[in-house]
Amino acid sequence: MATEPARGDDPRDTPRNPVAGFGVTFKAMFKKRLTEQYPEYKKPTAPRFHGRHQLNRHPDGLEKCIGCELCAWACPADAIYVEGADNKDEERYSPGERYGRVYQINYLRCILCGLCVEACPTRALTMTNEYELADNSRESLIYTKEELLAGLEEGMVDSPHAIFPGMTEQDYYRGLVTEAAPGTVRQVAVTKGEKPDEEGADA
Repeated sequence: MATEPARGDDPRDTPRNPVAGFGVTFKAMFKKRLTEQYPEYKKPTAPRFHGRHQLNRHPDGLEKCIGCELCAWACPADAIYVEGADNKDEERYSPGERYGRVYQINYLRCILCGLCVEACPTRALTMTNEYELADNSRESLIYTKEELLAGLEEGMVDSPHAIFPGMTEQDYYRGLVTEAAPGTVRQVAVTKGEKPDEEGADA
């Protein structure tokens, strides 16, 4: 027959020092504060930080997005909406058959997990180091294609325009196209409503 332990044998019955509970508090009082002086000082992020998304371009300016919607299917938060459309030979936005006509990311839902980047077959979607996504309205946190599309670098021409002469869709994905096609700049300038220079108009 088991006997009950005598009073005082159970460790839970022993009285504790009432001051010992403040030990953690006293230690924290003299530690250096870890407050970040944001936004005056913005701490640099890691090189592979998951921030705002970016839709990339090929070296000649054509868009890498082919409107396949795989990123939208892979998104666990249902934050991406894509509508694809067919390219035309004279009005081409990407080197493939289709392009992303509508592309939206809802940052009220996005959890910045990066699964959409892994699902993209053409490396059209990547994540930048930008983390300042707060705004005043819900509508402004739904980023459109125009806001996500990467800017034009030197040698690039804004789409739509024809693919590089003699190149195919596969050549773009292999990295064989490194600049805009000759004469593309003037063609796009006219289609965007800009007047050609007088020398080109007299020719």
